[in-house]
Amino acid sequence: MRTFLNMLTMAGRRGSGGSVSCVLPAVMLCLAALLLSATLLYLHIDAVYQVNEQLLFPPVGCLPGHFKMTTMKNCSAWIQCPHIQEDVRRLKLIGQGTVKKVYLAEWRGHKVALSKLASLDYLEDFLHGLSMLQALQSPYVVRVVGFCLEDHSLVTEYHPHGSLLNLEDVLDQEQFQQQNTWSVRLRLAIDYVSILHYLHNSPAGRRVMCDSNSLEKTLSQFLLTNDFHLLVNDLDALPEVNPSTGLLVKCGHRELTGDFVAPEQLWPFRDTGKPFSDHLMPEYNEKTDIWKIPDVSRFVMGRVPGGDLVHFHLFEVHEECKKEDPQLRPSALQVLNVYRSVYSSMVRDGSGVRDML
Repeated sequence: MRTFLNMLTMAGRRGSGGSVSCVLPAVMLCLAALLLSATLLYLHIDAVYQVNEQLLFPPVGCLPGHFKMTTMKNCSAWIQCPHIQEDVRRLKLIGQGTVKKVYLAEWRGHKVALSKLASLDYLEDFLHGLSMLQALQSPYVVRVVGFCLEDHSLVTEYHPHGSLLNLEDVLDQEQFQQQNTWSVRLRLAIDYVSILHYLHNSPAGRRVMCDSNSLEKTLSQFLLTNDFHLLVNDLDALPEVNPSTGLLVKCGHRELTGDFVAPEQLWPFRDTGKPFSDHLMPEYNEKTDIWKIPDVSRFVMGRVPGGDLVHFHLFEVHEECKKEDPQLRPSALQVLNVYRSVYSSMVRDGSGVRDML
Protein backbone atom coordinates (compact mmCIF):
# COMPACT_ATOMS: atom_id res chain seq x y z
CA MET A 1 0.00 0.00 0.00
CA ARG A 2 2.81 2.41 0.90
CA THR A 3 4.49 1.67 -2.43
CA PHE A 4 1.36 2.64 -4.32
CA LEU A 5 0.98 5.85 -2.32
CA ASN A 6 4.59 6.75 -3.14
CA MET A 7 3.91 6.10 -6.82
CA LEU A 8 0.86 8.29 -6.61
CA THR A 9 2.86 11.11 -5.00
CA MET A 10 5.64 10.83 -7.57
CA ALA A 11 3.10 10.84 -10.34
CA GLY A 12 1.65 14.07 -9.00
CA ARG A 13 5.06 15.71 -9.07
CA ARG A 14 5.84 14.80 -12.67
CA GLY A 15 5.70 17.20 -15.62
CA SER A 16 2.53 18.63 -17.01
CA GLY A 17 -1.08 18.09 -16.05
CA GLY A 18 -1.47 15.88 -19.13
CA SER A 19 1.12 13.38 -17.90
CA VAL A 20 -0.49 13.38 -14.47
CA SER A 21 -3.89 12.68 -15.99
CA CYS A 22 -2.41 9.67 -17.81
CA VAL A 23 -0.59 8.23 -14.82
CA LEU A 24 -3.25 8.78 -12.16
CA PRO A 25 -5.97 6.56 -13.70
CA ALA A 26 -3.48 3.72 -14.19
CA VAL A 27 -2.26 3.96 -10.60
CA MET A 28 -5.78 4.18 -9.21
CA LEU A 29 -6.86 1.21 -11.33
CA CYS A 30 -3.95 -0.89 -10.02
CA LEU A 31 -4.72 0.16 -6.46
CA ALA A 32 -8.39 -0.74 -6.85
CA ALA A 33 -7.48 -4.11 -8.38
CA LEU A 34 -5.11 -4.88 -5.50
CA LEU A 35 -7.70 -3.98 -2.87
CA LEU A 36 -10.31 -6.08 -4.65
CA SER A 37 -7.92 -9.04 -4.83
CA ALA A 38 -7.11 -8.73 -1.14
CA THR A 39 -10.80 -8.58 -0.24
CA LEU A 40 -11.61 -11.62 -2.37
CA LEU A 41 -8.75 -13.56 -0.82
CA TYR A 42 -9.92 -12.75 2.69
CA LEU A 43 -13.43 -13.86 1.76
CA HIS A 44 -12.05 -17.02 0.19
CA ILE A 45 -10.13 -17.91 3.36
CA ASP A 46 -13.20 -17.36 5.51
CA ALA A 47 -15.30 -19.43 3.11
CA VAL A 48 -12.75 -22.26 3.17
CA TYR A 49 -12.75 -22.20 6.96
CA GLN A 50 -16.55 -22.34 7.07
CA VAL A 51 -16.54 -25.27 4.63
CA ASN A 52 -13.92 -27.01 6.75
CA GLU A 53 -16.12 -26.42 9.79
CA GLN A 54 -18.99 -28.16 7.97
CA LEU A 55 -16.75 -31.00 6.81
CA LEU A 56 -15.41 -31.35 10.33
CA PHE A 57 -18.70 -32.81 11.52
CA PRO A 58 -20.97 -33.42 8.51
CA PRO A 59 -24.53 -34.60 9.18
CA VAL A 60 -24.83 -38.29 9.94
CA GLY A 61 -27.74 -38.58 7.53
CA CYS A 62 -29.27 -41.79 8.94
CA LEU A 63 -32.38 -42.42 10.98
CA PRO A 64 -31.98 -43.38 14.66
CA GLY A 65 -30.94 -47.02 14.97
CA HIS A 66 -29.23 -46.92 11.57
CA PHE A 67 -25.67 -46.33 10.40
CA LYS A 68 -23.60 -45.66 7.32
CA MET A 69 -19.86 -46.13 7.37
CA THR A 70 -17.58 -44.20 5.02
CA THR A 71 -17.26 -47.35 2.89
CA MET A 72 -21.04 -47.66 2.44
CA LYS A 73 -23.41 -45.96 0.01
CA ASN A 74 -26.64 -46.40 1.96
CA CYS A 75 -27.78 -46.47 5.57
CA SER A 76 -28.44 -49.81 7.23
CA ALA A 77 -30.16 -50.82 10.46
CA TRP A 78 -27.89 -51.68 13.38
CA ILE A 79 -26.96 -55.33 13.16
CA GLN A 80 -28.21 -57.58 15.95
CA CYS A 81 -27.11 -60.82 17.63
CA PRO A 82 -27.66 -63.31 14.75
CA HIS A 83 -25.76 -61.16 12.24
CA ILE A 84 -22.95 -60.40 14.70
CA GLN A 85 -22.51 -64.05 15.61
CA GLU A 86 -22.68 -65.27 12.01
CA ASP A 87 -21.31 -62.44 9.86
CA VAL A 88 -18.72 -60.64 12.02
CA ARG A 89 -15.36 -62.40 11.75
CA ARG A 90 -12.59 -61.62 14.23
CA LEU A 91 -9.19 -60.91 12.72
CA LYS A 92 -6.93 -59.89 15.61
CA LEU A 93 -6.86 -58.30 19.05
CA ILE A 94 -6.04 -54.58 18.73
CA GLY A 95 -6.74 -53.26 22.21
CA GLN A 96 -7.64 -54.24 25.74
CA GLY A 97 -8.84 -52.21 28.71
CA THR A 98 -10.42 -52.90 32.05
CA VAL A 99 -13.93 -53.09 30.60
CA LYS A 100 -13.50 -54.34 27.02
CA LYS A 101 -11.31 -56.31 24.64
CA VAL A 102 -11.29 -54.82 21.14
CA TYR A 103 -10.74 -56.83 17.98
CA LEU A 104 -10.26 -55.84 14.38
CA ALA A 105 -13.03 -57.69 12.59
CA GLU A 106 -14.74 -57.91 9.21
CA TRP A 107 -18.42 -57.62 8.40
CA ARG A 108 -19.53 -58.15 4.79
CA GLY A 109 -16.23 -56.86 3.45
CA HIS A 110 -16.11 -53.86 5.80
CA LYS A 111 -13.49 -53.52 8.51
CA VAL A 112 -15.12 -52.99 11.91
CA ALA A 113 -14.11 -52.89 15.56
CA LEU A 114 -15.63 -55.67 17.69
CA SER A 115 -15.66 -54.96 21.43
CA LYS A 116 -16.29 -57.77 23.92
CA LEU A 117 -16.86 -57.43 27.65
CA ALA A 118 -13.61 -58.36 29.40
CA SER A 119 -15.14 -59.30 32.76
CA LEU A 120 -18.64 -59.57 34.18
CA ASP A 121 -17.38 -57.43 37.06
CA TYR A 122 -17.61 -54.46 34.67
CA LEU A 123 -20.93 -55.30 33.04
CA GLU A 124 -22.51 -52.12 34.42
CA ASP A 125 -19.78 -49.97 32.85
CA PHE A 126 -20.13 -51.81 29.53
CA LEU A 127 -23.90 -51.31 29.45
CA HIS A 128 -23.53 -47.65 30.42
CA GLY A 129 -21.05 -47.08 27.59
CA LEU A 130 -23.36 -48.81 25.13
CA SER A 131 -26.35 -46.72 26.23
CA MET A 132 -24.29 -43.54 25.83
CA LEU A 133 -23.12 -44.52 22.36
CA GLN A 134 -26.73 -45.18 21.36
CA ALA A 135 -28.03 -41.92 22.84
CA LEU A 136 -25.21 -39.71 21.55
CA GLN A 137 -24.87 -40.97 17.98
CA SER A 138 -23.73 -37.93 16.03
CA PRO A 139 -20.76 -36.84 13.95
CA TYR A 140 -18.89 -36.29 17.24
CA VAL A 141 -19.12 -39.94 18.30
CA VAL A 142 -17.84 -43.16 16.73
CA ARG A 143 -20.54 -44.86 14.65
CA VAL A 144 -22.36 -47.81 16.15
CA VAL A 145 -22.71 -50.68 13.66
CA GLY A 146 -24.57 -53.01 16.01
CA PHE A 147 -24.60 -54.74 19.38
CA CYS A 148 -25.66 -57.96 21.08
CA LEU A 149 -26.61 -57.99 24.74
CA GLU A 150 -26.67 -61.80 24.84
CA ASP A 151 -22.91 -62.13 24.52
CA HIS A 152 -22.01 -58.52 25.44
CA SER A 153 -20.72 -57.54 22.00
CA LEU A 154 -20.48 -54.11 20.43
CA VAL A 155 -19.57 -53.40 16.80
CA THR A 156 -18.40 -49.93 15.75
CA GLU A 157 -16.72 -48.39 12.73
CA TYR A 158 -13.00 -49.16 12.51
CA HIS A 159 -10.41 -46.39 12.30
CA PRO A 160 -6.95 -47.77 11.46
CA HIS A 161 -4.97 -44.90 13.02
CA GLY A 162 -6.30 -45.93 16.41
CA SER A 163 -6.50 -43.55 19.35
CA LEU A 164 -5.12 -40.05 19.72
CA LEU A 165 -2.25 -41.61 21.64
CA ASN A 166 -0.84 -42.67 18.27
CA LEU A 167 -0.76 -39.16 16.79
CA GLU A 168 3.03 -38.71 16.74
CA ASP A 169 3.65 -42.20 15.37
CA VAL A 170 1.12 -41.63 12.58
CA LEU A 171 2.53 -38.22 11.61
CA ASP A 172 6.06 -39.65 11.59
CA GLN A 173 5.08 -41.96 8.73
CA GLU A 174 6.30 -40.69 5.39
CA GLN A 175 2.88 -40.70 3.73
CA PHE A 176 1.44 -38.46 6.45
CA GLN A 177 4.29 -36.03 7.03
CA GLN A 178 2.55 -33.37 4.95
CA GLN A 179 -0.19 -33.41 7.60
CA ASN A 180 2.28 -32.56 10.35
CA THR A 181 1.48 -28.83 10.40
CA TRP A 182 0.21 -26.38 12.99
CA SER A 183 -3.08 -26.04 11.10
CA VAL A 184 -3.87 -29.78 11.08
CA ARG A 185 -2.90 -30.10 14.72
CA LEU A 186 -4.91 -27.06 15.76
CA ARG A 187 -7.94 -28.46 13.93
CA LEU A 188 -7.52 -31.64 16.00
CA ALA A 189 -7.49 -29.52 19.16
CA ILE A 190 -10.64 -27.79 17.90
CA ASP A 191 -12.21 -31.22 17.41
CA TYR A 192 -11.37 -32.14 20.99
CA VAL A 193 -12.95 -29.01 22.47
CA SER A 194 -15.94 -29.38 20.10
CA ILE A 195 -16.55 -32.87 21.48
CA LEU A 196 -16.40 -31.56 25.06
CA HIS A 197 -18.91 -28.86 24.14
CA TYR A 198 -21.20 -31.51 22.66
CA LEU A 199 -20.95 -33.75 25.73
CA HIS A 200 -21.63 -30.80 28.04
CA ASN A 201 -24.78 -29.99 26.04
CA SER A 202 -25.81 -33.41 24.76
CA PRO A 203 -29.29 -34.86 24.12
CA ALA A 204 -28.60 -37.16 27.09
CA GLY A 205 -27.88 -34.28 29.45
CA ARG A 206 -24.69 -32.61 30.62
CA ARG A 207 -22.06 -35.33 30.68
CA VAL A 208 -18.61 -35.41 32.31
CA MET A 209 -15.67 -37.41 30.91
CA CYS A 210 -14.77 -39.29 34.08
CA ASP A 211 -12.41 -41.79 32.45
CA SER A 212 -9.76 -39.09 32.14
CA ASN A 213 -7.59 -39.23 35.24
CA SER A 214 -4.33 -39.05 33.27
CA LEU A 215 -3.26 -37.59 29.95
CA GLU A 216 -2.71 -41.04 28.46
CA LYS A 217 -6.13 -42.29 29.55
CA THR A 218 -7.80 -39.16 28.18
CA LEU A 219 -6.07 -39.46 24.81
CA SER A 220 -7.14 -43.09 24.56
CA GLN A 221 -10.81 -42.02 24.59
CA PHE A 222 -10.51 -40.39 21.15
CA LEU A 223 -10.04 -41.96 17.73
CA LEU A 224 -7.96 -40.39 14.95
CA THR A 225 -9.79 -40.69 11.64
CA ASN A 226 -8.25 -41.19 8.21
CA ASP A 227 -8.88 -37.55 7.32
CA PHE A 228 -7.26 -36.37 10.57
CA HIS A 229 -10.18 -35.50 12.76
CA LEU A 230 -11.28 -36.81 16.14
CA LEU A 231 -14.20 -38.90 17.38
CA VAL A 232 -14.94 -39.78 20.96
CA ASN A 233 -14.94 -43.54 21.30
CA ASP A 234 -15.04 -44.71 24.91
CA LEU A 235 -18.07 -43.55 26.90
CA ASP A 236 -18.04 -46.17 29.67
CA ALA A 237 -17.66 -43.49 32.37
CA LEU A 238 -19.86 -40.57 31.41
CA PRO A 239 -22.01 -39.54 34.39
CA GLU A 240 -24.52 -36.70 34.25
CA VAL A 241 -24.50 -33.41 36.12
CA ASN A 242 -27.47 -31.09 36.36
CA PRO A 243 -27.02 -27.52 37.63
CA SER A 244 -30.75 -26.97 38.10
CA THR A 245 -31.13 -29.91 40.49
CA GLY A 246 -27.68 -29.75 42.05
CA LEU A 247 -26.70 -33.15 40.65
CA LEU A 248 -22.91 -33.52 40.79
CA VAL A 249 -20.47 -36.41 40.26
CA LYS A 250 -17.40 -38.15 41.59
CA CYS A 251 -15.15 -39.89 39.07
CA GLY A 252 -14.72 -43.23 40.80
CA HIS A 253 -14.52 -44.19 44.42
CA ARG A 254 -10.75 -44.10 44.85
CA GLU A 255 -8.44 -41.21 45.62
CA LEU A 256 -7.20 -39.33 42.56
CA THR A 257 -3.75 -37.78 42.48
CA GLY A 258 -1.50 -35.80 40.14
CA ASP A 259 -1.50 -32.44 38.38
CA PHE A 260 -3.60 -33.60 35.45
CA VAL A 261 -6.84 -33.97 37.39
CA ALA A 262 -8.63 -30.81 38.46
CA PRO A 263 -8.00 -29.46 42.00
CA GLU A 264 -11.56 -30.24 43.08
CA GLN A 265 -10.92 -33.91 42.21
CA LEU A 266 -8.12 -34.14 44.79
CA TRP A 267 -8.71 -35.26 48.37
CA PRO A 268 -9.07 -31.92 50.20
CA PHE A 269 -7.51 -33.22 53.44
CA ARG A 270 -4.38 -34.77 51.90
CA ASP A 271 -2.08 -32.26 53.65
CA THR A 272 -3.47 -33.07 57.09
CA GLY A 273 -2.74 -36.77 56.90
CA LYS A 274 -6.42 -37.67 57.09
CA PRO A 275 -6.98 -40.89 55.16
CA PHE A 276 -9.13 -40.77 52.04
CA SER A 277 -12.84 -41.40 52.47
CA ASP A 278 -15.13 -41.67 49.49
CA HIS A 279 -18.05 -40.68 51.72
CA LEU A 280 -16.37 -37.38 52.65
CA MET A 281 -15.00 -36.62 49.19
CA PRO A 282 -16.83 -33.59 47.67
CA GLU A 283 -18.56 -33.90 44.32
CA TYR A 284 -17.95 -31.69 41.28
CA ASN A 285 -19.20 -30.83 37.79
CA GLU A 286 -18.10 -30.74 34.14
CA LYS A 287 -15.56 -27.98 34.74
CA THR A 288 -13.08 -30.78 35.52
CA ASP A 289 -12.97 -31.36 31.74
CA ILE A 290 -12.10 -27.69 31.17
CA TRP A 291 -9.08 -27.92 33.50
CA LYS A 292 -7.59 -30.64 31.28
CA ILE A 293 -7.92 -28.80 27.95
CA PRO A 294 -4.48 -27.06 28.01
CA ASP A 295 -2.63 -30.34 28.71
CA VAL A 296 -4.40 -32.19 25.91
CA SER A 297 -3.87 -29.29 23.50
CA ARG A 298 -0.15 -29.13 24.27
CA PHE A 299 0.15 -32.80 23.39
CA VAL A 300 -1.87 -32.38 20.20
CA MET A 301 0.14 -29.35 19.02
CA GLY A 302 3.46 -31.14 19.51
CA ARG A 303 6.51 -29.39 18.08
CA VAL A 304 5.86 -27.95 14.64
CA PRO A 305 6.65 -24.59 12.99
CA GLY A 306 3.95 -22.18 14.02
CA GLY A 307 3.09 -24.16 17.13
CA ASP A 308 4.71 -21.62 19.45
CA LEU A 309 2.53 -18.89 17.96
CA VAL A 310 -0.56 -21.03 18.55
CA HIS A 311 0.44 -21.47 22.20
CA PHE A 312 0.98 -17.72 22.48
CA HIS A 313 -2.50 -16.94 21.16
CA LEU A 314 -4.08 -19.58 23.43
CA PHE A 315 -2.14 -18.58 26.54
CA GLU A 316 -4.85 -16.38 28.03
CA VAL A 317 -7.73 -18.83 27.59
CA HIS A 318 -5.56 -21.66 28.91
CA GLU A 319 -4.83 -19.57 31.98
CA GLU A 320 -8.58 -19.24 32.46
CA CYS A 321 -8.98 -23.02 32.11
CA LYS A 322 -6.50 -23.50 34.95
CA LYS A 323 -8.36 -21.36 37.48
CA GLU A 324 -8.43 -23.08 40.86
CA ASP A 325 -12.08 -22.12 41.33
CA PRO A 326 -14.06 -24.17 38.77
CA GLN A 327 -16.75 -21.48 38.59
CA LEU A 328 -14.17 -19.07 37.14
CA ARG A 329 -13.22 -21.39 34.28
CA PRO A 330 -14.79 -20.78 30.87
CA SER A 331 -17.30 -23.11 29.29
CA ALA A 332 -16.24 -25.46 26.51
CA LEU A 333 -18.07 -23.21 24.04
CA GLN A 334 -16.10 -20.15 25.17
CA VAL A 335 -12.84 -22.05 24.74
CA LEU A 336 -14.00 -23.36 21.37
CA ASN A 337 -14.76 -19.84 20.13
CA VAL A 338 -11.23 -18.73 21.04
CA TYR A 339 -9.68 -21.75 19.31
CA ARG A 340 -11.67 -21.10 16.14
CA SER A 341 -10.78 -17.41 16.20
CA VAL A 342 -7.07 -18.19 16.57
CA TYR A 343 -7.24 -20.68 13.71
CA SER A 344 -9.02 -18.23 11.44
CA SER A 345 -6.69 -15.32 12.23
CA MET A 346 -3.55 -17.42 11.79
CA VAL A 347 -4.76 -18.71 8.43
CA ARG A 348 -5.31 -15.12 7.30
CA ASP A 349 -1.99 -13.93 8.67
CA GLY A 350 -0.17 -16.71 6.89
CA SER A 351 -1.90 -16.17 3.57
CA GLY A 352 0.57 -13.57 2.30
CA VAL A 353 -2.08 -10.86 1.90
CA ARG A 354 -0.44 -8.57 4.43
CA ASP A 355 2.87 -8.85 2.65
CA MET A 356 1.16 -7.79 -0.55
CA LEU A 357 -0.26 -4.73 1.17
